[in-house]
Amino acid sequence: MTEMEINDNSFLRQFETKVDGHLAKIEYSSQERKVFLTKLVIPEEITQDGFKETFIKAVLHEIQEKNLRVVPTSPHIAGFLRKNRQYKEMLPVGIRI
Repeated sequence: MTEMEINDNSFLRQFETKVDGHLAKIEYSSQERKVFLTKLVIPEEITQDGFKETFIKAVLHEIQEKNLRVVPTSPHIAGFLRKNRQYKEMLPVGIRI
């Protein structure tokens, strides 16, 4: 899979990417220096292997670039962070998953 372009749609509070005309998104809310990732929405038309993980990694990279902390409230994203411990430093102090 090639480099994924992520759009931070701050008006709708979601990170977005388009694949073959279909919009995948991760909804969020932000408070102070934290981004709460609340919902992962991937249309069933997007069937590429590994798309979900690639999308989550790209969004985490965007958040990391802004030097923000991440709080995963979506079960899918929390599960991803549990399996990929290299993102553990992005969690705020006191948050464990």
